[in-house]
Amino acid sequence: MISDKARFKAAKKLEKIVGYRVPGFAFKGQFLEAVCASLDYQRLDRRLKQQLMNFMKAFLNCKCKTNPLCGCAERKFASEILELRISGMNHRQISEFLLDEYGLSVFPADILSYLEESVHVLEAVKDVSLIEGKNDLAELSAGTILSIEG
Repeated sequence: MISDKARFKAAKKLEKIVGYRVPGFAFKGQFLEAVCASLDYQRLDRRLKQQLMNFMKAFLNCKCKTNPLCGCAERKFASEILELRISGMNHRQISEFLLDEYGLSVFPADILSYLEESVHVLEAVKDVSLIEGKNDLAELSAGTILSIEG
């Protein structure tokens, strides 16, 4: 999943603030728990604080009992990438946006691979939908494929 590729660029700064090792991967349990529970936001610089707040608002705002370890954050992140692509950004622009907005570093090649995978999945959904006579779903899948391919 694409969320496994996302690294929080300022993880070393967070380590100094929380006082223990924080993994660089943004969607790992220890990172999410550090951000949600044990982080002193008063010790963060303005830019880092804003990126973390954006991260939390965008990906960690579900009502699940096991939040932040419920998996919603990973699904929202994957959806965000698709939405950015559909809005017209290319894989490099998406990578730059994620870094600027959330402090997340994702290689453009990983984003491109994820987008290609998504198109393949949607093609399968479209084919099965046609076989099952679900023409509305097939049309929706085809339209989404066109939007992703740009």
